Amino acid sequence: MIPKPSKSSVNTIGLLQNLIYTILLVLVILIYLIYLIFEGGESLFPWPQNTKEHQKVVEVEDLYTKETDRFWLAPDPESIKGSALESQILYGRDLIVNTAKYLGPKGSVAQISNGMNCQNCHLDAGTKIFGNNYGSVASIYPKFRARSGSVENIYKRVNDCFERSLNGMPLDTMSLEMQAIKMYIMFLGSNVEKGTVVKGSGLKDMPFLDRAADPVIGKKIYMEKCASCHVKDGSGIKAGDGVVYTYPPLWGQHSYNDAAGLYRLSNFAKYVKYNMPLGATYEAPQLTDQEAWDLAAFVNTQVRPHKDTPDDWPDISKKPIDHPVGPYSDSFDAIQHKLGPFKPIADARKTQK
Repeated sequence: MIPKPSKSSVNTIGLLQNLIYTILLVLVILIYLIYLIFEGGESLFPWPQNTKEHQKVVEVEDLYTKETDRFWLAPDPESIKGSALESQILYGRDLIVNTAKYLGPKGSVAQISNGMNCQNCHLDAGTKIFGNNYGSVASIYPKFRARSGSVENIYKRVNDCFERSLNGMPLDTMSLEMQAIKMYIMFLGSNVEKGTVVKGSGLKDMPFLDRAADPVIGKKIYMEKCASCHVKDGSGIKAGDGVVYTYPPLWGQHSYNDAAGLYRLSNFAKYVKYNMPLGATYEAPQLTDQEAWDLAAFVNTQVRPHKDTPDDWPDISKKPIDHPVGPYSDSFDAIQHKLGPFKPIADARKTQK
């Protein structure tokens, strides 16, 4: 006769069975989770994939990687509506658009610039594709710049524009105006990954001419296509208030000085090729490459303010090939560095390297 198991032994067996079942269940779940992580990918975390937040992340990664063929788009100002930074960012934008109103010769805040606006060089408040926009500024600054031979921050970069393009004096870095300009630039770059130069920022490259740029030809182009806005003597046209330029001066005492970035022929040629006359874009330029180079040669051989820059380019071998002021680390003269042809200089640089 087989003895009946005691109640205690039955309970022990039951507990063991439950424990074994629980352990097996946990193992199955773990194996499934490991499979999902390594084989099923992001399906393990489906909650963000169907949300707008996830879509934004994907779009940003797709748009702003260095390999992308898509262009940077400025963030929508509506996205900051009602935020604590809204007023500061919008003030920064207004300072870019109407610099002279606040900081020009008749400025309401200070009188430290020539009457031009930042927007005259950085089109559409610094947002136009290949219009010298601010798309990559926040992502790449602070950065080393060969012109100063030092690491520069956004304050330094902005003040370079005030002292060169606006032929004026630097802003106090702690002023409301500088802080607002910086915040606006940071806002424009808020959708760009740090360290990334996005497509469409700055100016669009164009090939060198196989000859020197010709100011005489450029004058004809200017009179045909530019004088109606900037007038024959290059002095520009002011708005009705007499404070802000509707069309900025391209030379003369109220224009950018000879230390400004646009005084380099390549920069000016790129700028006008894809932005001028009014209405031109990188997709629909109105000037040929030759016209852009010759026009740049005419404008940048006219009289304008001079700025001494003895500390620029401490390593002269790093000077751009079209930098119009010596000394140089090569045997080409100042005239060729100013007007070209530039390809022989570029080829010589490659050989030296």
